[in-house]
Amino acid sequence: MTALWAAAALLVATGCSSAGGGPRPPRERDRGAASSPAGSSPDAAPGKPSAPPAKGSVEVVSPLTEGLNSPWSLAALPGGDLLVSSRDKGTITRVSVPDGRKTTIGSVPGVAPAGEGGLLGIALSPSYASDHLVYAYFTTASDNRIARMRYDGKKPAGQQLGAPDTVLRGIPKGTIHNGGRIAFGPDGMLYAGTGETGDKGLAQDRKSLGGKILRMTPDGRPVHGNPEGDSVVYSIGHRDVQGLAWDSGKRLWASEFGQNDWDELNLIEPGKNYGWPLVEGKAGKPGFVDPVVQWKPSVASPSGIAYAEGCIWVAALRGQRLWRVPLAGRELAAAPEAFLQEKYGRLRTVLSVGGDKMWLLTNNTDGRGTPKPGDDKILQLKVS
Repeated sequence: MTALWAAAALLVATGCSSAGGGPRPPRERDRGAASSPAGSSPDAAPGKPSAPPAKGSVEVVSPLTEGLNSPWSLAALPGGDLLVSSRDKGTITRVSVPDGRKTTIGSVPGVAPAGEGGLLGIALSPSYASDHLVYAYFTTASDNRIARMRYDGKKPAGQQLGAPDTVLRGIPKGTIHNGGRIAFGPDGMLYAGTGETGDKGLAQDRKSLGGKILRMTPDGRPVHGNPEGDSVVYSIGHRDVQGLAWDSGKRLWASEFGQNDWDELNLIEPGKNYGWPLVEGKAGKPGFVDPVVQWKPSVASPSGIAYAEGCIWVAALRGQRLWRVPLAGRELAAAPEAFLQEKYGRLRTVLSVGGDKMWLLTNNTDGRGTPKPGDDKILQLKVS
């Protein structure tokens, strides 16, 4: 642990080189793709000069904790402590800030981990101060679903989660592409990113909940402003959405795994079609929305995203780096910039907790990475 804490206050600012690594089991991303040439923007067309990146910084203030098993999502409690989900163990653990002490608060009943499925995203109720509800997106034997549980910290460790109350069921499940990110938006509604489970046709099927971004009330009902009044479907044509975040203008952004050509960062609008499987990346075809940023999969495989200091920050799995995407409203202010390349391995989740402070979750114990001593970790970042 001494060596881990000695890494505090590490300042890293690096370019856009390719991540290494040998073959791994087929989960979120394992297909060959060349990385962007050195000095080029990840979304530039071949042979097209790219704009210089903005000059940001990422400082690793301190590692908070280590020894996490297949961690997937983070949520910040009032007072600053963190909740972290374990995909394979189906548990939620509380991590004390600043000392990093871990306490398992409970297991989510019915979780059936396999492949990319298990206990995935977690989020706190907008009314958490009064209702103490924790929401979870998880895979069961039959589907993916979203449930909420009351958290009672006065009960014994391991028994602090109440019985799950399912708010949405019937999201298609698969060995791959289960989506799983959930977040409450500025409107107080619950959003979920889902995957098409490897069945590409689901993404364009408006009656399916797979390959979509969903929007619902905290009780799981369709909400005014959705494209269809009786449906929770908000946007379609997605392959596997694992990142959701809102910028200062309350615009929704989402990260998405591509297949062989392009990973994406999309600006999401209700009723729009984001193309999969008919298009991948910037196709410029009528009827489909092009991504704002696209990356070669070898430098990305984007999972969690967050908004801080005027930028979208993207945690990359196969790319093993943290991307900084400077925004100017709906557009890019400058080319994306990469940090922490191959320093901490696969990065699953980034969580903004106000100002320049963020938490970053590594993900090397999920069967895809190469765990090092101490994996997996939560790191405290200061960004600009």
